[in-house]
Amino acid sequence: MSRLLYEIVESFRIAFAQLRAHKLRSLLTALGVIIGIVAVTMMGTAINGMNISFQRSLAMLGEDILHVQKWPWSNVDDWWNYVDRPPLRPEEAVALNRIIAATPNSLLEVAVPVMGHPQTVKRAGKEVEGVYTQGVTGDYGRILNVDFEAGRLFTDTEADDARAVCVLGADVAHALFPDRSSIGQTVVIGQHPFRVIGVLVHQGDFLGLFSMDNQAVVPLGAYRKYLGNHDETSLEVKVVDKKQIAAATDELEGDMRRVRGETPGERDNFNINQQEAFKQMLDPVENGIAIAGLFVTGLALFVGAIGIMNILFVSVKERTKEIGTRKALGARRRTILLQFLIEASAVSLVGGLVGLGITVIVAQVVSAAAPQLPIAVPPALIFLGLVVSVLTGVAAGFIPALGASRLDPVVALRYE
Repeated sequence: MSRLLYEIVESFRIAFAQLRAHKLRSLLTALGVIIGIVAVTMMGTAINGMNISFQRSLAMLGEDILHVQKWPWSNVDDWWNYVDRPPLRPEEAVALNRIIAATPNSLLEVAVPVMGHPQTVKRAGKEVEGVYTQGVTGDYGRILNVDFEAGRLFTDTEADDARAVCVLGADVAHALFPDRSSIGQTVVIGQHPFRVIGVLVHQGDFLGLFSMDNQAVVPLGAYRKYLGNHDETSLEVKVVDKKQIAAATDELEGDMRRVRGETPGERDNFNINQQEAFKQMLDPVENGIAIAGLFVTGLALFVGAIGIMNILFVSVKERTKEIGTRKALGARRRTILLQFLIEASAVSLVGGLVGLGITVIVAQVVSAAAPQLPIAVPPALIFLGLVVSVLTGVAAGFIPALGASRLDPVVALRYE
């Protein structure tokens, strides 16, 4: 065991001595590995960042919220099966809540009707267009998963009385009231004045599609009275335990069929949407990035492996007499094989370290330039990059190392 350890240590010493002696050659040899490791780590970092961003976006929707709507979130080819569905009505939330309350150990907690449409919000010469304005009931506070920067949500009494009060998203409040608090102030939504009673904390964008901070929330009665009574309605249903989301979905489907009076065998005329639909939309994107990244990585590592193999053949030729001398003095085939394998792995490992360094620097630059992007190199990815580097070196150096270990010492000593 001590002899093998000595051989490994000595092989590393010789390998790094060769790297120092031929710095430029070693760097050019490792270039393919550097490109390959940069590709695989950047791909992994991008996918990891996408997943983090995706999970943050889904958290905005609420992991324990089911959305009952007329249309599914996924793309549909048979649109004619959906277009004639009866629209959802706010009154159906009342009937659904009665069923939930009457169901022992129900997996559903509460259903909230939501009616929404983009509106222009104005105040004293300032205005924000395209503000997604939602009308909701007082139960909205039970499904709201975001804190308040200031103020509060309207009470059940305010909601039942259809009072003209509102809660603004952070961007809307800061745009209309850049130098003072918006609480207690009056804004005009559509054509009607509303008193601001709350401001939500900053949430960011949802999957880069729209800003969660560009919104306003008003009582449903006030929405129907002042902003429109014919906008599309959806029901947001809170689940008691998000770990039982599948069972809760089945219960909600049965309850909605009762609310809508559907007979057995009749096709559902509503859709229950959940986060899984967005995951299905993201999977092809991730798979496309992974396939493209693996192709570039494989190609770069293959070129790098060929480069390492080629330079190791050259190295074996240059040191043929040295190999002959060592074998004549008693060096085993294993010792020679180990020496050149470690030398190939050292070149590849240096390339991997350089590639990882480039990836970390790029990730830090991107994070500094765009703090909203969750770009960071996971430790597991760094470990994977090092392992891939070493394995590439071993695979590339095996044939030249095996040839060196099989040299006849007499022939090697006579080599010119």
